[in-house]
Amino acid sequence: MKVVGLVAVRMGSQRLPGKSLIKFAGKPLLGHLIARLGACPSIDETVVATTILQEDDAICDYATTLGVHSFRGAANDVLDRITGAARERDADICVVVYGDGPLIDPDIIDFAVRSFVKEKNLDFLGNDLKSTFPSGMEVEVIRYEALAKSNQLCVDQSTREHGTLFIRQNPEVFSIESFEAEGPQRRPDLFLEVDEERDLKVVEAVAAHLIERNSYALDTIIRFVDDTKLSNVNSSIFRRYLEFRRSS
Repeated sequence: MKVVGLVAVRMGSQRLPGKSLIKFAGKPLLGHLIARLGACPSIDETVVATTILQEDDAICDYATTLGVHSFRGAANDVLDRITGAARERDADICVVVYGDGPLIDPDIIDFAVRSFVKEKNLDFLGNDLKSTFPSGMEVEVIRYEALAKSNQLCVDQSTREHGTLFIRQNPEVFSIESFEAEGPQRRPDLFLEVDEERDLKVVEAVAAHLIERNSYALDTIIRFVDDTKLSNVNSSIFRRYLEFRRSS
């Protein structure tokens, strides 16, 4: 079974335009994220799902320099884009990570994939049905047939813009399970994603710290953020995605 990592990104972010290629700690945000996926032994291939807009040529060009394939689709239909990317790369299992989470711990991704493979009847396994991990650690593992089915069934355009949201909202149609953070990693109060300029200050400091220690570990990140009180920088930012999750 082929496991494909899917990264849906575009340059046209409303809150922080061009964030996918903003450089910090030595490389663009997208480069950090692709490196995290590349550190996962359970993933056979990573593909970048971007748009047909001219401004996103730069994303494809950068992915090419990393030896990563790009798939291009409609600007406002993330569901169709990730489905098309998975289909083109002959994915059996799709691993969806989000383009605003450059610090995601590869061990979390591997845990999700291994857990999914053990459960033969699952369509979806993710850690974003409920916020228990710090933001930026979201991963979803989806059977390709379920992703393709959701692409056929979902007719609401605003839902399609949120990629896998249709699957998450229809547990009567799809077999869905969640996994939650445990122990010190259960920190939904920490924001390690990039939505706004203030977030960049946080992830840049964390990335530099991890590079010094040759580590991707979430435990290392949490200790550093707590010790330096970095969470004070971006804790007040409004996060739109929270309206699509059950409260923690």
